Amino acid sequence: MIDFVLAQVQNLEEAASAEAQSLDSVILGEQFYFWTVVLMWLIHAGFMTYEAGVARRKNVMATAMKNILTIAAVTPTFYYFGWWIYNCNQPGLPIGPNSTDFTAAACQGGIPWSDAFGPNLTNNINLVFFLAFLLFSWTTASIMSGALLERVRLSAYLVLAAILGSVVWILDAAWGWSAGGWMTLRFGFHDSIASAVVHGVAGAFTLGVLFNLGPRIGKYTKEGLARTFRPNNLHITLLGLMLIFTGFYAFYAACLVIASTAFPGWANIYLSPTTLGSIAMVITFGFAGGFTGGYFASRGDPFWTVSGGLAGVIGVSAGADVYAPTMAYLISMLTAVLAVYAGNWIEKKARVDDVVGAVAVHGVSGFLGIIWVGVFAAGYPTGINNVDTSIGGQLIGVATFVPLGFLTGWVSSWVLRRLNLLRVPPEVEIAGLDTVEYEPDIYLPEIPVRPAVLVEPDGTLVEADAVILREALELVGDGRERVTR
Repeated sequence: MIDFVLAQVQNLEEAASAEAQSLDSVILGEQFYFWTVVLMWLIHAGFMTYEAGVARRKNVMATAMKNILTIAAVTPTFYYFGWWIYNCNQPGLPIGPNSTDFTAAACQGGIPWSDAFGPNLTNNINLVFFLAFLLFSWTTASIMSGALLERVRLSAYLVLAAILGSVVWILDAAWGWSAGGWMTLRFGFHDSIASAVVHGVAGAFTLGVLFNLGPRIGKYTKEGLARTFRPNNLHITLLGLMLIFTGFYAFYAACLVIASTAFPGWANIYLSPTTLGSIAMVITFGFAGGFTGGYFASRGDPFWTVSGGLAGVIGVSAGADVYAPTMAYLISMLTAVLAVYAGNWIEKKARVDDVVGAVAVHGVSGFLGIIWVGVFAAGYPTGINNVDTSIGGQLIGVATFVPLGFLTGWVSSWVLRRLNLLRVPPEVEIAGLDTVEYEPDIYLPEIPVRPAVLVEPDGTLVEADAVILREALELVGDGRERVTR
């Protein structure tokens, strides 16, 4: 009898211990995602700093406000419909709340009025995991922001940011960046830390918008040669990129699923095992390789050297859970080189005025990232069904995500253009968004505003305002549409 009682007491103690261990695990997971959310704010501080340094002085405040208001626009839209798009559309088209079953558990958890989507003492993880995805949405929308600098209307940008941040990228994430996504389950699609899911699709969307937005006045000569607007503060731009890089460690960490009571304690977004150390190792070597490739490909250009670091880490993100450090270093170096060449081609040959090179750095590098997985990690089992990764499955991702991003960006910006809502008038662009949207003397009188400098194709430095005014008058005099390429 005593033995029986002791056994029962031991069983109760073991049950209590297991329950406490389980609760500790849940609370640990909640704290983990909380701190990733906090640190990911550095990405958006970095985007604001980065773009403010690139913009001409007369557009700095408008640029900063655009980044701040990205958060104001994307947060409610992602809450009200972005999250249920992710949770309800993983089986694929037709687009809808799981097509047939709106009450499925995963889908129900994404509905704003559900019990799991509010203060709930029995659910430690749903809200904080939602916030991690919300920060991803801000990042995705901000990728587009820098490319459109100095001529897009604020209202148009915010509409586009909401479409990209709360509909487009999260739909492709449902298909290819979830354990239940049709691309994962059927084709073993592997994009562990969102090379294409976030960066590639955002770059494709941005390219579609740029086709309708057109270049800044004075960017190209009559012969189609590209001029260069000198940055307002290149050091601040580089500092912004370094802040983004710091926040990327939290971004990478938030892409993992913590499971402290099961070996090895971590899983990627597809629930395949990985470790936090391997992820951190790859991102570090990705930056190092990207800086190296960017430096040599651009012949030491500061902007492209640091941007090469971003391109490099995006290029290894898709396989960050499977690459060895040496592989990550070599792939990131190659990706950065290709991004530099792509950025120059887009600007000079295609004559697309992408102010910060977002299409090359994010778009080209993002899609290269998933292709590299198909080349260098083919056969790696992905997802709960352990479907082998293959170049075919990765190319299906390219074939799905490129049109999804580009066509939605092109169509939505085309509609805004037809309504004359996409671009600011020429006189506003020439005067500067700050002086028109805020007040003429927004800058302190004791801080002189140096005239913007333009670099002609032959390397000659000239004051930008004179060239821009002449180009604008010629456009009006010829009776041509003011947005031409």
